[in-house]
Amino acid sequence: MIKKGARAKISAKKRGKKCPFCQGKSVPVWQDYEKMKEFLSPRGRIISSQMSGVCVRHQRGLARAIKQARHLALLPFTTQE
Repeated sequence: MIKKGARAKISAKKRGKKCPFCQGKSVPVWQDYEKMKEFLSPRGRIISSQMSGVCVRHQRGLARAIKQARHLALLPFTTQE
């Protein structure tokens, strides 16, 4: 019997999404806040690595860089509706 979490990992590998940071051999930094908008939902939340296709190592750095950009007021914490 396969657990729910394990099934999600198998289907994620079948999709074949590649990490954009690994492909470009770059690291997420807060100065690229325009590029980081791709990894935010319309409400301003950070998209999970399963949805965005970012590897675990770069997802941690991406979250840290987004938080730094928010602190410097380059990215919003939330949206106004």
